[in-house]
Amino acid sequence: MTDEGNVAHLFVYGTLLPDAESWPVLQPYVVGDGRPDWALGTLFDTGLGYPAATFAATATARIAGRVFELPVERRADALVVLDDFEDIGSGLYRRVVVTTGCGVVAWAYEAGTGFDLSPIESGDWLNRN
Repeated sequence: MTDEGNVAHLFVYGTLLPDAESWPVLQPYVVGDGRPDWALGTLFDTGLGYPAATFAATATARIAGRVFELPVERRADALVVLDDFEDIGSGLYRRVVVTTGCGVVAWAYEAGTGFDLSPIESGDWLNRN
């Protein structure tokens, strides 16, 4: 079991990626552009201009994304801002711990309720068409 207080990374797969429209929300809390990685699960198009995902260690599909280190001095603030951005209070998303394909234990935002989801077969938001 992971001690969530020690989770020092974030896995992103959609609009928080560098050069995507919501990157300015994440950028102040990370160093650099992260590194390519993936997580097991299913990526979905919400039909609202951004994706959602469900993560499962037993899944066979991969979700393409990037993993970022959250420096300790910015980590708490980052999670407050990101929880608000992802609207976890309404249940739209929930913050979960995943282990990426590169073995990094990271926070990620998983689909909650209130979406009409369509699977993205490629598992890659930036190459979904």
